Amino acid sequence: MMEGNQLLSPSERSFQGAVVEFARLNGWLVYHTYDARRSEPGFPDLVLVRPPEVLFAELKSARGRPSDPQLRWLNTLSCCNTVGAALWRPADWPEIEEALARRQGSPRRKEDDE
Repeated sequence: MMEGNQLLSPSERSFQGAVVEFARLNGWLVYHTYDARRSEPGFPDLVLVRPPEVLFAELKSARGRPSDPQLRWLNTLSCCNTVGAALWRPADWPEIEEALARRQGSPRRKEDDE
């Protein structure tokens, strides 16, 4: 955890370590892509899950500035009020098409879950 001067001006790496440690101590599952060079530009640093919540967090040092792609991800994610989870296999292609082609904002139908 962070102490004293570290709270005032930690590096992004030490700040992230403190956030991850604190989240885990409080029962959150934490995901971080360690090598983001092959990831979607701007995807948030952390995905934190503790039902019923899912939280995406971008972490910056005190002087760090988010990039335009980071802001786009955060703004888009902040507009979401539904979280889904799926395990898909090639045989599930019809289900995949239905889920991904569903009109934006339309709720899942009850029969979707059966």
